[in-house]
Amino acid sequence: MFQIIEYLKFLFKSTNQHGVHSPFVYNLVTKCFYDHTKYPEYSKLSNYRTALLNNKQTIEVTDFGSGSRVFKSNSRAIKAIAKMAGTSKKRAQLLFRVVNYFKPKHTIELGTSLGIATQAMALGHSNNIIISAEGCPNISTIAKQQLDDFNIKNVTIEIGEFETILPKLKDRNYDLIFFDGNHNKDATLNYFNTLIETSHNDSIFIFDDIHWSKDMVNAWETIKTHPKVTVTIDTFFWGFVFFRKEQVKENFYIRL
Repeated sequence: MFQIIEYLKFLFKSTNQHGVHSPFVYNLVTKCFYDHTKYPEYSKLSNYRTALLNNKQTIEVTDFGSGSRVFKSNSRAIKAIAKMAGTSKKRAQLLFRVVNYFKPKHTIELGTSLGIATQAMALGHSNNIIISAEGCPNISTIAKQQLDDFNIKNVTIEIGEFETILPKLKDRNYDLIFFDGNHNKDATLNYFNTLIETSHNDSIFIFDDIHWSKDMVNAWETIKTHPKVTVTIDTFFWGFVFFRKEQVKENFYIRL
């Protein structure tokens, strides 16, 4: 019920490209978000997902996040994780387009899961060096094998709790960071405040499930007010954050 109410509020505030007056955001919406090109990579994304949906293996999942609203046990089938908790086809294609549009060279992903989003980012730009962090060793094993099977070479998976991994990654700037691990306010803000030190003027932060709970809505609202943040785009399921100093501080709500 909370998410239904949140979505109704989002629909009331949201717009398409016609309500956008920023040239940067207008181009992003029209040339990336609403790009209807049938990229050949989409078939690779589809094949990757299909392989997972056909995988009948069951593993024990170690969950360091906020838990699952779907699964009642930590013993889960790979195909069920792919179907119920994996990045959707639409979102994987969008993530591919975002990476293809901005062409980041250094990316962090918090929450590899089965690597569906990871593959999308890897295919979006072959020179994109991706470090993906995953807390569950059993899931990361499946993801590594799957990425290898699909000839994805520009990804390194780090296994462990994010609080342990992130301090080791602060020695450089990152062009893109995808936050898809722990849907908890305190954890999300902690990751954001840790990694904002690695951002530069053209960095992009993407937060998954910003309307997942009241906690996550509060985290998103806090992120929007940070003095380094200039532009945010709320697409309901993802929140995009930009740090462009040449932009007037503004928050957009875009229907996808």
